[in-house]
Formats: sequence, structure tokens, C-alpha cells
Amino acid sequence: MQNYEESVSFLETWGPFQRRVLFSICLTSIPGGYILLSVIFLLASPPHHCHIPALSNLSQDWIQASVPVQHEAGRSERSSCSRYELDLVQNLSAVENIHNQNLSVVQLEILLSNLKQEDCKDGWIYNNEYFESTAATEFSLVCSDQWKIPLTSLVFFLGGLCGCLLSGQIADRIGRKPVLFGAITLISVFSTALSFAPSWPVFTLLFFLLGVGQIVGYIVAFVLGSEILMGSTRLLFSNLCLPFVAVISAMMLPATAYLVRNWRHLTLIMAVPGVACIPLWWLIPESPRWLVSRGRLREAELLLRSAAVENRVEPPQVIFKQIEKTTQKAESFNILDLLRTTNIRYITLILWLIWFSSSLSTFGLSFNLSSLNGNPFLNYILLSAVELPAYVSTWLAARSLPRRMSYIIFTLLGALALFLIQVTPHSLPALTLTLVLLVIRNTAMSTCAMFSRVGSSLSPYLLQLAVFYQYLPWIVVGSLSLLSILLCVFLPETFRQPLPDTIQQMKPPKRIRWPGTCIPPAKDDGKSAGNQTTAPEIICTTHL
Repeated sequence: MQNYEESVSFLETWGPFQRRVLFSICLTSIPGGYILLSVIFLLASPPHHCHIPALSNLSQDWIQASVPVQHEAGRSERSSCSRYELDLVQNLSAVENIHNQNLSVVQLEILLSNLKQEDCKDGWIYNNEYFESTAATEFSLVCSDQWKIPLTSLVFFLGGLCGCLLSGQIADRIGRKPVLFGAITLISVFSTALSFAPSWPVFTLLFFLLGVGQIVGYIVAFVLGSEILMGSTRLLFSNLCLPFVAVISAMMLPATAYLVRNWRHLTLIMAVPGVACIPLWWLIPESPRWLVSRGRLREAELLLRSAAVENRVEPPQVIFKQIEKTTQKAESFNILDLLRTTNIRYITLILWLIWFSSSLSTFGLSFNLSSLNGNPFLNYILLSAVELPAYVSTWLAARSLPRRMSYIIFTLLGALALFLIQVTPHSLPALTLTLVLLVIRNTAMSTCAMFSRVGSSLSPYLLQLAVFYQYLPWIVVGSLSLLSILLCVFLPETFRQPLPDTIQQMKPPKRIRWPGTCIPPAKDDGKSAGNQTTAPEIICTTHL
């Protein structure tokens, strides 16, 4: 079949049809973007210490002194997970009352310092400065159960990984549009169910299903818009409009969490954007490119002729002139075809590693932001807001610079900021926050591939590396960014190139050619178009 984009070029690139599609698909990214940071607010673990029951008959000074003081990083804080044995404290308090001694809190702390300590048998008291209640506080995911918090985050991102594995195959079989609105429905249904979770295991299961819908919705919206739109409009959609709307929706959740401090009420509100997107079903068409790939040319032509009427242009009498038999072969393609031939295997592996690195960096920084000073709601609003000028910059760069150069510039900027965090003094927390926010500029499309979910799944544990060395999380993320730059060099350039429709149309990866070496001809993979053969060419180089 002739080139698809040539066949539909009569629609032009910007008209009422394209504007409706662009605007409507961008709105479908709101439900997924809105819940992206939910893992941080629903599982927030505020400062806490052991609860001393009122029946213990201890004065306020004795209750305060019953919790040991710990010294960490030059700061003195009450222990979060232990207290002095309550029976011993009560005995000493009774003796003090008999002798009518009014000891100060400092004196009491010295008096109790040699007593044995015990776990928080009566629960905990949580600081409610920022959160009225979270899943972590309600299900007591602290101290000995603190490991459940990163595990729950891991499960959320594993849901995204499963969504990536399944959504591509399903969308190729039944269409982009049903999968997109199925993911939106999934978000609303399980956000509502999450607010009624009676226990941590049920919460975790529902959170997994919520993670499936979150990433699937964004990926399918990106694919659907990229397949319908063409030329500069597609660049505007994929590099600016869609991520812009997703970022703005991500900024809405910290603002909502600031107003709604109860996690159950917050999850109910998380279901609202998905419900509001239901009317968009009648505004968004199915991908005509997908219809053509499935041999449903009549439906594709009807859709394109309707778009032509909306754009007030005259379509040709026959839009698609001929069908090749190879069109039907596309139905049998699966994820293994991305690893079958040498060229596509190199490109696939490089992209997997790049997306892994980008997503691990993004969500690792998001989790680590909780350790920085300041209001957490404001910090996460800034974390999202800094992406807005970043997307404008990447859009402008994508219009005029080669793709590899654009990626290398922004990723190198982020890596430098990460390494500079190590030398910022503790007395300048604002400088550290600025460097963290600067890093987010290189994460424009970090959640568009399956392996990005692998990276995000590991991100909750990135903060644990600080146990070995305070700045080790930053070093790991910065090193992965440098690795991404190195790998990017080997990718084929796609600047101002048409979107490939088949695996065979993809360009081979770049290879290092040392002086005086010869490159043998590529092996025929049996899928090249046409039957014409040419003599193989051996390329020898005299320079790099």
C-alpha cells in the first residue's frame, strides 16, 4: 500500500478536525496525570512517636520524657519506634510523687536514660501538621512494618508494568479508542474502591489495578494522537500539548491533598476526572492508521471523508489505492519481533535502558523530595510545574535540533545538577531543591515504554541507598543519566523523518567504525519489501 501519510495528506495538518482531536485526546490524560503522585500522598508517613495511654497516670512531662531522644545528622528528635518500658517509668513516677520532687523534662530524660526500651505496644501518635490521615498512619505502616510502604509503591508501578505488557497487544487487536476509555474507567472504578479498603492487603491489590490504568491511559492517548495527527501538529501534540496537560493535572493533586487531608476522601476525588472524561468518547475517533493496518479500509475511508468535510477540503475519489498481502502479516507481530533482527534488537535494548534510567531518575527524585525541607504540597507542585518550561524547551529543540542532540543536552544538564547536589551545604536547602527541580527537565517522555515501569518500580527503594552513603541515590541517578547519553549516540536520527509504519522501515542503529575497518553488508531478514536484489556493498572507513 502506498505511504499512509501521503494518502491522507489531503486533510492537511491543521484544521477543525485536528484541533478537536488534539484538544480531546489531551483532556484524556488528566485522570492518569492526576493520580501519578498519589503514591506519595496516600502513603505519606508523617513524624510519629510512641503513644502513652492516658491510663498510665503519668504527667505530661513524664509522658514526654518516656520517649527516648535520638541524635541524627546534628538534630535531636524523639524516637519514632521505641519508648522506655512503661512499667518501670510508672514505678519511678510513683516514687517521684511520694517524695514530691518536681523534676524538669531534661532531668527526667537523664533519670530515664538507663532504662530498658520497648516497642510501641500501644500504637503511635502522628504529627498532623500536613496530613490528617494517610494509608500509612491508618494501617500502621511504620517501624517494623515500614517496609510495606516501598512495597506498596512497587506494586503500584508493577501494575503499570503489566499494563504496558498487555495494553499494546490489546490495543493492536481491538483498537486504540476502547483501550483508552477502558483505562480511564479503570482509574475511576478502582479509585472509588480504594477509599473503602479495609486493610493493607486490599489497599495494595486495588493500588496495583489503579497503576494498570494510570500508565495505559497515557500511552494509548499518546499513540492514538500520534497516529491521527501528522507533521508539525503531531510534534505539537506529543512534545508539548499532551505532556503539558498531564503536568497540569499532576499539579492539581498536591493542591487537592492540601485541601483534603484525609486519604479516603482524597481517593474519592481521584475518581472524578475519569467520570468527567466519558463524554469525550463521542469526540475522539478511532485511529484510521490502525483501521488500515487491520484491513478495515472502508471504515478508515468513512472516517477520513468525515474529517475532510469538517476541514472543508475535497478528498480524492479513492484514498487507498491498493492493498498488499503483507498488510495481514502485521496481525501476527508481537513483542518478540522487537528482538528478532539485529537492527531492531539493538534499538529496542537501547531504548529500554534509556527509559529505565529516565523513569528511575524521575520517580526516585520524587520519593527523595520528601526528605527535603519545606511544605511537601508546595514541593510537589514545584516538582510538576518545573516540567512546563522543560516541555516548551524540548518542543522548541525538537523543531530545530536533531533528536539525539536534544536528548543529550537535556540529560547532561540533569546529570550535572545531580552531581552538584553533593556539594551543596546543608545550610542552603533552597539550593538543593533548585537542583532537584532542574533534573526533572530531562524526563519529558520517561513513562512511554514498558521498561520505564521497571525503573519506576525500583524507585521506592532508591532512597534506601542513603543508608550506605548520604548522596549515593543522587550518584546512582546521575550515573544512569550519563549512561543514557552514551547509549543515545547509537540511536538512528529521526529528525524530520516520517513516522515508520512497519519494523522494516526503521533505520539501523549507529555503529562505531574504527579507522581501517570494513563493515560487512547487513543480512537479509527475509522481510524486506519487494523482490529486487542488489549486490552487497562492503563499507571501509579511513576515519571515525
